[in-house]
Amino acid sequence: MAVEKIENEIIALISKAVDGLIARAIVPLNSAPDVELESPRDESLGDFSTNVALKIARKVKIPFDKAVKPSVDINSLKIAELIASEIKTRFKKTPLLANKIKKIEVKPPGFINFFLNIRYLYDNLFRIKKLRQNYGRSNIGRKQKIQIEFVSANPTGPLTIAHGRQAAVGDVLANILKTSGYNVKKEYYINDVGTQIDLLGRSIRVRYLEIFNQDCLFPENGYKGRYIYDITQEIVRRYGRRYLLIPEERCLNLFSKYAVRTILKGIKNDLEKFGVHFDRWFSQGLFISPDKINKTLRILKKKNHIYEKDGAVWLRSSSFGDDKDRVVIKKDGSFTYISSDIVYHRNKYRRGFKRIIDIWGPDHHGYAPRLKMAVQALGYPARSLSILFIQLVSLYENGKALSMSTREGEFVTLNQLVEEVGVAATRFFFLMRRRDSHLDFDLNLARKHSEENPVYYVQYAHARICSIIQFARARSRWLFVVPQRKRDTKEGLLFLLDKPEEISMIKILRRYPEVVAKSAKFLEPHQLTIYLRSLATSFHHFYTKHRVVTDNARLTAARLLLVDCVKIVLRNGLNLLGIVAPEKM
Repeated sequence: MAVEKIENEIIALISKAVDGLIARAIVPLNSAPDVELESPRDESLGDFSTNVALKIARKVKIPFDKAVKPSVDINSLKIAELIASEIKTRFKKTPLLANKIKKIEVKPPGFINFFLNIRYLYDNLFRIKKLRQNYGRSNIGRKQKIQIEFVSANPTGPLTIAHGRQAAVGDVLANILKTSGYNVKKEYYINDVGTQIDLLGRSIRVRYLEIFNQDCLFPENGYKGRYIYDITQEIVRRYGRRYLLIPEERCLNLFSKYAVRTILKGIKNDLEKFGVHFDRWFSQGLFISPDKINKTLRILKKKNHIYEKDGAVWLRSSSFGDDKDRVVIKKDGSFTYISSDIVYHRNKYRRGFKRIIDIWGPDHHGYAPRLKMAVQALGYPARSLSILFIQLVSLYENGKALSMSTREGEFVTLNQLVEEVGVAATRFFFLMRRRDSHLDFDLNLARKHSEENPVYYVQYAHARICSIIQFARARSRWLFVVPQRKRDTKEGLLFLLDKPEEISMIKILRRYPEVVAKSAKFLEPHQLTIYLRSLATSFHHFYTKHRVVTDNARLTAARLLLVDCVKIVLRNGLNLLGIVAPEKM
């Protein structure tokens, strides 16, 4: 199913008009600039607007009127008028101008605004009713195979709220891409080997010895927190004093593995409760061995991307724009982080993924370019790998930031936050800001069961419409209006929807497929929460001014159709967010 993209039709029309002006040397350019459309916030400026005339004016200064000193503002305005005139005269008989565009106007300093025909907007309501849960779906992805790897927290402690934000972004992005026609697989990379796992085992061993009143120095930067004591208590209940006198090197592996299994089980449970399900859990310990790393490095060496120097092995990343080459095997023979990541990403491509999306925390910014260069060294295009950074979250309560220190084990877990405010509020709040923006999470606001709470506000709009429809069904004479005269067609009924609040809702409803498609294109799931709040606000404003079920049967039928379409789109959007669309609240 393809998304009806009227934006693409308008862009094509503008491009043809500009090309025509260039061909006749009216605009002295070799080629037209890219045409972009935006939806103005001020509805008086139309449904779409383009600044292509300003782009052209920045490239050339055309003295249309020699009596007037040329300026960018004047030129851009006249260019816009020329483009608009070209569209109106050359393409006036096209279906787009005849059926969908009501008016084209030019506004200073050179914007061209397009106003949609109300008949076209009305027709979209019937399209929503017909498609229902499929409204917003498209095949723009053409079943391209995409892998999204996210969260991937080291199994050394419970998931924090920072991991929770990554989980929400990754899961919703996967939903958006799936509904846009991509073949998406979600993966969690388990980093279950290395120094951090050894440090976890030593932290557990120290607590184990402490239980039996044995003095032992706690490792520097060791893992603290209540969960370490809980795991240790489990080991004591299971093994008793068995490992009390055994040297560290002989029992460390058991402590590490036991802790990893326990923590990983908790991570899976927390994510399941949060509504996040992975298609695969990829264990570094099971799938990335020294032999596989060496094999991959030999492949890179054949491509002349690997060399030895000063006793170490280096990736020639400078060939791909890095400021220096990077070590993959240290002098002592140990592998660096990037060596295993190269193997892991080669494995992803070999599994048939055409595009890979990695979602990381903000502390990996400097590492990303190296990985992209390594992917290029493997022979894959840099654009096939997208690395998204999710900024951190600060919790606020009563206007004060809550102190959190992961080193000391004093942090709020994802599970604690979900228990406190629920899945819906947690997911919605995590997605209210751009992924690359720091998020302030207001606990007091998230707890509220009122219209001040954004997710409650959206869910309440859906529940309120369900209540309205249920009320109307009890008075079924309003649900089915049989046309009696020619003007009493479905279309004729919808012309009764002429109030500003009704037109506003109709226009917002039309934008839903566009929002989903752009969220998929730019990997920006937060656009969906912005849209749903806008639609809910539009509905609530309408509801405060107008009754849906009235004494006028024809008007009631039209408004029932409208609010049912709002309900459909709210539900579709909430489903993409992984949030319930309640029928009662």
